[in-house]
Amino acid sequence: MHGMSDASIHRLGQSVLGYAEGRLKLHPVPLDYTLTPEQLLDRAGQTITAEGLGGQRAMSLFEEVLAPACLSVDHPRYLSFIPCAPSDAATMFDLVVSASSMYAGSWLEGSGAVFAENQALRWIADLAGLPESAGGVFVPGGTIGNLSALVAARHSARERATVAAAKGERPHRPWRVAATEGAHSSIKSACDVMDAELVTVPPSEELRLTGSALREVIEREGPETFFAVVATCGTTNFGVIDELAEVADVCAEHGIWFHVDGAYGGAALAAPSVRERFAGVERADSFIVDPHKWLFAPFDCCALLYRDPARARAAHTQKASYLDVLTDTPDWNPTDYSVGLTRRARGLPLWFSLATHGTDAYATAIERTLEVAAYAERRVRESEHLELVAHRDLSVVVFRRLGWEAGDYQAWSDRLLADEVAFVVPTSHAGETLARFAIVNPQTTEEDIDEILATMA
Repeated sequence: MHGMSDASIHRLGQSVLGYAEGRLKLHPVPLDYTLTPEQLLDRAGQTITAEGLGGQRAMSLFEEVLAPACLSVDHPRYLSFIPCAPSDAATMFDLVVSASSMYAGSWLEGSGAVFAENQALRWIADLAGLPESAGGVFVPGGTIGNLSALVAARHSARERATVAAAKGERPHRPWRVAATEGAHSSIKSACDVMDAELVTVPPSEELRLTGSALREVIEREGPETFFAVVATCGTTNFGVIDELAEVADVCAEHGIWFHVDGAYGGAALAAPSVRERFAGVERADSFIVDPHKWLFAPFDCCALLYRDPARARAAHTQKASYLDVLTDTPDWNPTDYSVGLTRRARGLPLWFSLATHGTDAYATAIERTLEVAAYAERRVRESEHLELVAHRDLSVVVFRRLGWEAGDYQAWSDRLLADEVAFVVPTSHAGETLARFAIVNPQTTEEDIDEILATMA
C-alpha cells in the first residue's frame, strides 16, 4: 500500500534502518526469551486495528515487545537444533532484496538476480564436484529441497517405465524410497506427501548408511520398487556422514536415483580439513545444502542442485496458457526446478556475502567452528561426569551427564534459558535423553563451551 507521504517514509525508514543498524552492531546479541500468548497480549495489546497504529508505534511495539520475545538464533550460545548465524553482509543485503520488489522465478522478470544466484549455486556445485552441466535453484528450506528432488526422481523413474512399456517390456512404477532412521524428518514427510513408501535401512554401529546394508534391503524388497535412495552428509541429531561412495555404487548398480541431503553438513565441503569425508557426493543425482544453516545466510535459503537439470525441469515445469511466454523459451527459469511458482530472490544474500568476503573467508569461518567443536568434544572426554555418546564427524557433539535422567536435562536447559546464559535443549537417542551442541556460529568460543559445561558440574 503506497499511502505514505515522503516525510512519513523518511521517518519510518530512519526507524527501520536505525533498528537494523543497531541490531547488527550488538556483539554479542541478546539471547532474549519466550513469552506466553497471555503475556504478549498484555504487553502488546491488539496490534491490528481499523485505524492502524502508525508506522512509528508499530515499529516501537516490535522493537520493545515482540523482538525480545524471539530467541536470537545467531547468539554464540544458541547451540540447539541447527542455528543460523548470517554474516552482516548477508543480513544487510536481505533488506535490499525486500526493498527491490523483484520476482526471481523467471529469467524474463529477474535475469540479474537469477544470474547472481546461479553463480552462488555454481560455487556450491563445484564444492560438491558436480559437473558443469549441474544446476538448480534456491528454495525455502531443506524440506522443500528434499521434496522437490524426490519428485524429480520419481518422475524420472516413471519416464523410464513408460519407455520400457513402449518397447514391450514389463512396466514398473516404483513407489519406494530408501534411507536410514537418521535421515531428516522431511524425507518421511516428502514420502507422505507423494504417497510413497519410506523403507528404512538399518544403520551401522557408527549410525551410517552403508552400501552393504542398503544392497541387502533393496535386493530383498526388489530394486524395481525403488525410485530413490537418500543418503545424508551431516545428520541433524549426530552430524553423521553416510558412506556416500558405497551408496552411490549400489544406486548405479540398480539404476536408482541417488539423492544426498546435506542441508546441515554439506557446508563443510568448503572446509579442506574434512572434505575427504564427503567422497562420493560428486556422484549424486541431486544434492541440497541450506546456506541458512552453516553458510552464514539468513532464513530462508536452501540450495537444490541437480546433476541433470533437464530431468528436474521435466518434472516441475508448470503448464498454463499464461505461462507460455516463459516455458516456451530456453531461458533458465528457477521455478522449473522445484515445487512452487512464486519465489523471492532468496539466494541473493548468500551471493552478496560471497562476493563481499570471498570464498576463502567461508572456509576459514567453517574451519573455526570445527575447531570449537573439537574442543567441546575434548572437554567432554576429559570430564569425570560427562561422557561422549558417539563419534563427531562435523560440528555436532552429543554427550551424557552421568547420573542424570530426562528431568535433570530439561531442568538444566530451562535454567540456562531463564538466566539468558545459553539455549541448549536436550535430545534423545535409543530412548535416552542426552545433551547436544550444534556449533555453526564462528563467534562461538572455547570460553562459551567451558561456561556451559561448568553448569553441569
